[in-house]
Amino acid sequence: MSALSSLQSSSLPSSAYQPPMPSATSPLSAAKRSSGLSNFELLSQASDAETDTGEEPLKEAFSEFVGQTLFGSLLSTMRQSVGKPAYFHGGRTEEVFQQQMDQHLVESISEASAETVAEPMFELFQMQRRA
Repeated sequence: MSALSSLQSSSLPSSAYQPPMPSATSPLSAAKRSSGLSNFELLSQASDAETDTGEEPLKEAFSEFVGQTLFGSLLSTMRQSVGKPAYFHGGRTEEVFQQQMDQHLVESISEASAETVAEPMFELFQMQRRA
């Protein structure tokens, strides 16, 4: 028996232990969690499925990929260029959980700005594919 399972069985009753549930709500995020695929792989799968189901899954995958790529790199560059504040720094805990917070911020920003950022890029992508 592993140390983790013995810890769970000895310290928690079986009815009290609940694994954490993912909080992302988009269907693409759910598909990504269940399949373990990257955004690029999901984009290519959505491109293959476009002929059968329309272009909505492709558009959703494209906007999520563009938003997370653009805003993810933007946020990571910003974090590298700004130093720690003298006051109000969360210490080691903030350093540990900063990437998770950044991921949530990137998802929110990309969802909010999908129409203005990703939609024109998607139209260009579609025109290039048709040519």
